[in-house]
Amino acid sequence: MKTNSLKIWNVLKILIAIFMIYAGAQHFIKPTFFMPFVPAFLPLKLAIIYISGAVEIVLGAMLLLKKYAKLGALGIFILLILFLPIHIWDVFSETPAIGSKQAAYIRLPIQFILIYIVWKIKNSISQNKKTV
Repeated sequence: MKTNSLKIWNVLKILIAIFMIYAGAQHFIKPTFFMPFVPAFLPLKLAIIYISGAVEIVLGAMLLLKKYAKLGALGIFILLILFLPIHIWDVFSETPAIGSKQAAYIRLPIQFILIYIVWKIKNSISQNKKTV
């Protein structure tokens, strides 16, 4: 039973890694899409978008490398926590950065689900190392 559970988390680990690499690449391909997500009080919005995109790509790649997978998962977890206030703010905003109130309402619970999944991935990596 544990083996099947570890397989599920391993598949999710790969999917999250691909998602992070793709999302990070989008920061470079469509940086203007991410502009509304950067709080107005922060300077150098474009630099923040590029840096966060690079961080997403690196963390996604780390998740795919056995030696760095646990650190990558922890980094993604922290990144998702850091992005959480933006998604909460979007729910209460007159003009959500995500585009619509409906999208903001859908996106917020997804963020919590992603946080949970990445935490479980991190823990499964730890467990996998203990059983090997």
